[in-house]
Amino acid sequence: MSANELGQELHDKASRGIALSEDEQAHLKAWYARQDQDEFAKLAESAPSETLLELRAQVNAAVGRLLTVTQRIQSLTARNEITRQEIAALQQQLAQRAVAQPV
Repeated sequence: MSANELGQELHDKASRGIALSEDEQAHLKAWYARQDQDEFAKLAESAPSETLLELRAQVNAAVGRLLTVTQRIQSLTARNEITRQEIAALQQQLAQRAVAQPV
């Protein structure tokens, strides 16, 4: 039986409340320590995955497109307001001409 299999077996026994000998407890404690070391090593060396990097790039690209669309909407809104003002001025001029030149 490998050290890992023994550790798993001892962990199983301990988690079910089965009493372990001092030697078994020492082996289990050492197995837990190795498991922790392995986990910490994996966490420390793991760089962001390719998928995560791709997703970040896609999000950044989407944000860029949103900014572009937002700027376009703001520009169109400003132009629309100018056009509304021009229409209102023309309607006022038309109303004044209609009053000055009765039909």
